[in-house]
Amino acid sequence: MANHASAEKRNKQRIIRTARNRSITSSVRTAVKKARAAIAAGDASAASVPVKAASRELARAASKGVVHPRAASRVTSRIESALAKIAAR
Repeated sequence: MANHASAEKRNKQRIIRTARNRSITSSVRTAVKKARAAIAAGDASAASVPVKAASRELARAASKGVVHPRAASRVTSRIESALAKIAAR
């Protein structure tokens, strides 16, 4: 239990920030799953839209500080290289 007004405020901020981070993380994970499923289906033209959406979500999460920028870049790179691999076939 918070004993000071500042501690109560920090607790409120933590709750709000945690909810926001959880929401962003969830949307990122969903977008990445959709992109990977589209790539696994094998159609490069159909997979380009979910890959672009996942890339956008990852960049947004990285800019908000929810995901580390290098982690977001790494996942984006892996998804885009997988898309390029099926497009080359």
